[in-house]
Amino acid sequence: MFFVWIALAFLLSWGDSADAADQTQIRVAVASNFIAPMQVLAKAFEAETSVRVLVSAGSTGKLYAQISNGAPFDVFLAANAREPGRLIKQSLGVAHTRFTYARGRLALWCRDAPTSDAARGCLNGSVSRLAIANPRLAPYGQAAQSVLAALRPSTPIVTGENISQAFQLVWSGNVAVGFVALSQLKSRSDTQGAYWLVPANLHDPIDQQAVLLRRAADNAAAQNFLRYLQSDAARAVIENFGYDVPLPQQAKAQ
Repeated sequence: MFFVWIALAFLLSWGDSADAADQTQIRVAVASNFIAPMQVLAKAFEAETSVRVLVSAGSTGKLYAQISNGAPFDVFLAANAREPGRLIKQSLGVAHTRFTYARGRLALWCRDAPTSDAARGCLNGSVSRLAIANPRLAPYGQAAQSVLAALRPSTPIVTGENISQAFQLVWSGNVAVGFVALSQLKSRSDTQGAYWLVPANLHDPIDQQAVLLRRAADNAAAQNFLRYLQSDAARAVIENFGYDVPLPQQAKAQ
């Protein structure tokens, strides 16, 4: 059985390190854009190993802050490369375990657009508000900010804490258009309108990196999960959700 724990559940359990060496379950902090493929991957990993995967999703910035303050995670799947690198420098991540598990793609989703070209035109149209993730906390928000700086639309911005909140703003109809992760659109069948896949040259690559955390340095189950993420089976799942996956020799972080 797969468990998804919100961050509050982990806040209540901070300071409890009794299960730090537990090999029957692992705790994974995952960027909110990756929660849908994570559900599939966690179920497959559990079926193979009988190890439960307990997941907490949130913005990369907030998860990083929680880990820095002692949250009992074993693995961190960030939406960027910076925070995993910072954790290694702080001796909170295990050196040489960091790698790029997915390369995200940004999409401009417009609920009222019939085609991709029309969705692109929403940036210059009459929409009253545009949703993005918080650039201070979310790498997809940083990417959206770069696109806005390049294209210079005049639409007022509404900011969600993370990419899931930005998606929800558009999905609910509260905002007509927003920058979301392509994977979110790929994983839902109830979206309206159309999207424009933002050219990758309009923002820095969204290299999403994983790292083993210090508390799990001797946890074989957590190490096996990271190896599983690099398997052909996992790569196929990740690609199916709209991510690019670098070749193994390109995925290893320097």
